[in-house]
Amino acid sequence: MLLKRYLAILLCISSFTFHAQIAENQLDNLIKETLSTFDVPGISVGIIKDGNVIYSKGHGVRSLTNKKEMNENTLVGVASNSKGFTCFALAMLIDEGKLNWDDKVRKHIPEFQLHDPWVTQEFTVRDLVTHRSGMGLGAGDLMFFPEGNDFDVNDVISNVKYLEPESSFRSKFSYNNNMFIIAGEVLKRVSGLSWEEFIETKILKPVGMSNSKASYNRVTDKSNIIDAHTKADGELVQIPHDWSTTANPAGGIVSNVTDMLTWAEFLMNDAVTKNGKRLLSETQFHELWQLQTPLKVTKNDSYNSNFRGYGLGWFVTDVKGGYKQVYHTGGLLGTVTQFTIIPDLDLAIVVLTNQMVGSAFNTITNTIKDSYLGYEDRNWLQQYGERNAKFITYNDSIKKAVYNKVELAKSDKNIPKPSQITGTYTDDWFGNIKITHNGKNYTIICERSSNLQGELLPYNSTTFIAKWNNRSYDADVYVHFTFDETGNATGATMSYIAPITDFSFDFHDLNLKKTN
Repeated sequence: MLLKRYLAILLCISSFTFHAQIAENQLDNLIKETLSTFDVPGISVGIIKDGNVIYSKGHGVRSLTNKKEMNENTLVGVASNSKGFTCFALAMLIDEGKLNWDDKVRKHIPEFQLHDPWVTQEFTVRDLVTHRSGMGLGAGDLMFFPEGNDFDVNDVISNVKYLEPESSFRSKFSYNNNMFIIAGEVLKRVSGLSWEEFIETKILKPVGMSNSKASYNRVTDKSNIIDAHTKADGELVQIPHDWSTTANPAGGIVSNVTDMLTWAEFLMNDAVTKNGKRLLSETQFHELWQLQTPLKVTKNDSYNSNFRGYGLGWFVTDVKGGYKQVYHTGGLLGTVTQFTIIPDLDLAIVVLTNQMVGSAFNTITNTIKDSYLGYEDRNWLQQYGERNAKFITYNDSIKKAVYNKVELAKSDKNIPKPSQITGTYTDDWFGNIKITHNGKNYTIICERSSNLQGELLPYNSTTFIAKWNNRSYDADVYVHFTFDETGNATGATMSYIAPITDFSFDFHDLNLKKTN
């Protein structure tokens, strides 16, 4: 009886899988519609099921300039999908007996120091990679974002002590890239190899990811690589690749659908390569996907999830009442990616894009996932399309209102004089910001991040607007000045104009003091 019941279950599962799979032509059409709906030049998509690659294609173009077609071998910066590789690498060192997850960071980096002395002493390698430091979302990201700054890993290690916590240690999830940068330095000091050398020689090569590199500047053949794209003042434009090598352990890997499917197959084969070599012990591999930092599940969760949280370099949840899902997303300026594994279904989905709109990859991933989980068509394209359009409209309305007020401020007699606000302002971790006036217009320049410069526009009696010259950043901010009793500025803080601003533009973490 038990045997018959087992065979019946297998037959049901087999039948379900066969009928649930989305048809190739349907997926082709969905991706094409996604390109159009979200104004994305190119998307590549891959699916691996039961060890077989059942879809691996590119759609659209890799660049608006060269118009060359995107395909499954087109290289894309996978951004924060690199975090899983960093944690895998650390786990390999644990297998070698050189490291433990609960080692204090100061054991390996004695100069490591956070804002709170007790937290400094207690902070572990595990804490570096689980987003529970107590610091706010993206705290300190301006040390590597956008590209064009002069901060290195030693600056990051030295400066994190100035980043004040927003919550108590280990009490709350707040995404933080700088802790992964420091984790990469732990890897370097313990292994004797740079993060890039370790990732390429110990993971990418053995796994069979032959076209992937640990950093954009290590890609020698750029004949099939995307250009990044984004909206600048409402117009889709091509922009340069943007990622500081300092932050490679947080998001530096460049790969393609073909190689990322190879990575997925390797992970679903319990960290055993195609030629039978185990790269990580079962114990450590199991540890990577264990919940470390919990996150709330919304009441009306789309996949009836019971739990959600962050593991070691991975988000972990359950979908449709019990299927474990391991996933991550990644975002650079002009590029977003998504990598999803459902081990219980032996299913992995990879979506790589060359435009920074996450609704595109969510549309594709959710539609594919639903086809295997047995959901009726939920028309994710329409849902995300409408949601994205409303979000853009909302942000545009905010920016329009702000710049209308900037126009009105031109006749406001209470606007401070240049002599009251020009000069040098210094933040403990970000360095100097200079405000100058040429007799007609103000200029704001961030000394250590050369691409962050622009106009400073009067807004009201205490606040100006920093309008960055690079419009693709979409990160204009309020600059709120404080004044002494004589009416001269003594300092300033910053805050976003619109919520569309990428969280890595953490201007709100700056506490600027006027020094001259």
